[in-house]
Amino acid sequence: MPVYRLPDDDYNLFPHPSEAESNGLIAISHDLHEQRLIGAYANGMFPWFEENGYFYWYTPDPRWVLKPAELRIHKSMRSVFNQHKFRYTFDTDFEAVMMACAQTARNGGESGTWITDAFVESYVALHRRGLAHSVEVWQGEDLVGGLYGISLGRIFFGESMFARVANASKAGFITLVKALEKAGFVLIDCQQQTAHLGSLGAKGIPRELFYEYLLKNVYERTLIGRWEYSEQGMLELIPID
Repeated sequence: MPVYRLPDDDYNLFPHPSEAESNGLIAISHDLHEQRLIGAYANGMFPWFEENGYFYWYTPDPRWVLKPAELRIHKSMRSVFNQHKFRYTFDTDFEAVMMACAQTARNGGESGTWITDAFVESYVALHRRGLAHSVEVWQGEDLVGGLYGISLGRIFFGESMFARVANASKAGFITLVKALEKAGFVLIDCQQQTAHLGSLGAKGIPRELFYEYLLKNVYERTLIGRWEYSEQGMLELIPID
C-alpha cells in the first residue's frame, strides 16, 4: 500500500483508512497544524512520531478502545481510592503532563522522545482552544501521574500517560473514565494494545467498527472549554474566555 503525503495547503484532506499498511501507517506530513490534528482524529488517524522532518500518521486495525461502562477496577485499585492516596484535577497543568509523558521510559527502556517540541506546541494549542485535556494525579503538591488526549463529540482520544509512583496513571485513567461515563461519553480510544490498558477493560475492535463510531460521533456536541473535576466525580465545563 502507498503511504500518502498529506498536502501542505489542505488540512482536511485524508486518505481512506482502507489504504493503510498492515501496521496502520497511512500518511506522512510536514506539519502538525492544529486544524490537521482535529481533522485527523475525526477521521480515525493520529500522529505517532516525527522523523527527518516528517510526521507519521496511523490508523491501526484492530483499534484498541474502552467503553466506559466496561471499565474494570481490580481490588488493589479499589483500595487506592478507598485510602485516598491521590488527589485528582483536570486541565490544571496540561503542558507539565505532556512533558512528563515525554520523559517516561517505554517498555524497551527507551525514553518517550516521540513527543517532540512540535507535538507539545500543537497539543498545547488545542488545549488552549478547549479541545485537548489533561488529568493530573497529585500526592500533596507533587505531580505523580497523569494523562492527556483529545475530546471530540462523545469520544475521548487518549494519547499518553505517565506515573512517578505506583498506580498513579491507573488511578488517573479510572478517574477520567468514570467522569466521562457520567458526562455521556461512549468510547475512549486507546489506539493500540497494551497490557496496562487491557487490565482495565480495553479491547481491540475491527477498524471498520471504530469508524462506525466516528460517523455517529459527527452529530455529537463537543464539550469545548476547560474541564474541571468536582468532588462528586463529575466533569464540569468551564467556558474559555
